[in-house]
Amino acid sequence: MDANPAQRPGRRRSEASRQAILAAAAELIAQDGYGSLTIENIARHSATGKQTIYRWWPSKADVAMEALADKTDLQVPIPDEGNFAADLRAVLSTSFALARQPQVTEILRALMAEAQIDDAFAQRFRSQFLERRRRALHTIVDRAHARGELPAGVPPDTVVDVVFGTLWYRVLAIPAPLDDVLADELVRILAPASPG
Repeated sequence: MDANPAQRPGRRRSEASRQAILAAAAELIAQDGYGSLTIENIARHSATGKQTIYRWWPSKADVAMEALADKTDLQVPIPDEGNFAADLRAVLSTSFALARQPQVTEILRALMAEAQIDDAFAQRFRSQFLERRRRALHTIVDRAHARGELPAGVPPDTVVDVVFGTLWYRVLAIPAPLDDVLADELVRILAPASPG
């Protein structure tokens, strides 16, 4: 697990308490929406103290972000199918399936909104969530770059930007699907030299 730079000094985290808190936050968001989420409700639902939560996370947005990051790490693995087209298709398919879940869509929108109004949270969101996801995708993009499978003249960072730019645009701005049709279109654009 990545170290959490936002973690407050003090007692070490109990992994059982951490998991209970993250599970409680996810369940409460699914049940009542992110707007109704409070530290008090998370504490009550997870049978932990408010002070425990505040010691480990600066805000409810940070709890939701860590819950989503853990879920994403579990549900969007880094494939190695031997070619970029297959790897990219697998990442897009699992990422889009996760992002289509209404609870996940709501959290993504809420975290991005919070990042626009809270500079400190925006820095944590970039370092602990956005960059974490970029590093995961870069693993397969860098392999493809080394094999000569990226479009000519397109740097790896731009490929990653196109993937995440498309995902965020559809989550935040337009009511267009994140589906396998879109995944296949992106694979055709971004992996033209890759077999499969």
